[in-house]
Amino acid sequence: MPRRVRRRIRGNFNHRCFKPCKVPGNLLETIILSHEELEAIRLADEEKLYQEECANEMEVSRATFGRILNSARAKIADALLNGKKIIIEGE
Repeated sequence: MPRRVRRRIRGNFNHRCFKPCKVPGNLLETIILSHEELEAIRLADEEKLYQEECANEMEVSRATFGRILNSARAKIADALLNGKKIIIEGE
């Protein structure tokens, strides 16, 4: 069984769901974005930090940070390009 690793997340994420306009949410496919994926997006894309700095902030290796960031970007791209809703889940 994989161990549960806690990442340091400092972002304040108040929104839980994003979806295309004028389409009922129950008709849309759902993408689940974790808090750690959203934190990676915040650090890399909003704060514009280098991956090494982001990894240090989240207390993970640079390679792990890169995997988290790639996963988040792929999910967001899928949702935007294919009209899916994004649900943000996490602690």
